[in-house]
Amino acid sequence: MNLEIYILIAISLDLMLGDPQWYPHPVRLIGMLASAAERRWRKAIANVRIAGILTVASVLFVSCGSVVMLLWLTAEVAWLQTVLAVILLYSLIAIKDLLRHSREVYASLYPVEKIEEARVRVGHIVGRDTKNLDGAGVTRACVETVAENMVDGITAPLFWALVASLFSPFTSLPAVVMAAVGMLAYKCINTMDSMFGYKNAQYRDFGWAPARLDDLVNMLPARISAYVIVFAAFILGENSKDSFRIYRRDRYNHSSPNAGHPEAAVAGALEVRLGGPSSYFGGIVDKPYIGDSGREIHARDILKTQSLILTASVLFLLGAFLLRNICFWLR
Repeated sequence: MNLEIYILIAISLDLMLGDPQWYPHPVRLIGMLASAAERRWRKAIANVRIAGILTVASVLFVSCGSVVMLLWLTAEVAWLQTVLAVILLYSLIAIKDLLRHSREVYASLYPVEKIEEARVRVGHIVGRDTKNLDGAGVTRACVETVAENMVDGITAPLFWALVASLFSPFTSLPAVVMAAVGMLAYKCINTMDSMFGYKNAQYRDFGWAPARLDDLVNMLPARISAYVIVFAAFILGENSKDSFRIYRRDRYNHSSPNAGHPEAAVAGALEVRLGGPSSYFGGIVDKPYIGDSGREIHARDILKTQSLILTASVLFLLGAFLLRNICFWLR
């Protein structure tokens, strides 16, 4: 069976099951390992930046090495090796939970606005303070995180899974195993960035390595995602012309070198303005605006953003499948 079929199976499992609470999710295990590694290297190394680099290296080595060893040991039972690899792929894709959480925010805003409930629900998926947000602020925060998490939860994991699969002919491991390892490596980096990538006294130096590495591994997926959002806007009858214009103009109006790309494309497609001043840890961060103030943002824009990122993700996947097969044809 082709790798493309296995990836589609993994995506289907995620859309059907999401992330069950009882399941020992790999990201939670990575988080536990990263916390233990932080304690170990902070204690052993006086130079905080070097301690952070060693934390990243050890988490990647242990996580990916353990999975490679497990899947290598099951090579004699090919079906078991494949099942384990597909389960890992399914576990590291985050489509259903992103859609579910954002739809819960929408349900708190429309048709009847329950602002306290909406603030709590959006607080589960964003890092900013939400206790003083009005309905438009909650909607804006939700739209931004759905757009940004298209990369973290969907396109970047798939991108690195497919890139890693290209090295299968040079190893003794099947393409589906290499894809699982590639996706796991990405999730390790992304998880450590979310844990350590803060610009505060505790993590400014320690989190330098995971933050820079996360910027690097998201660079191509974020930019490709923005372009497929423009195409998705055209397919869905949204403003694809403004999607491209705002993307080109405002893609760097964000503290992250990558997050602004999908956000700008979405803002232009929906003709709304994202970004602006936000509260973090009790202080106001004066972020630049993304998009034009063409109209007031509405709760329905959450659903429109969901449609945009789903359509764009399908386009991304089809293009990635095509390029992967071209690479093998040219080899």
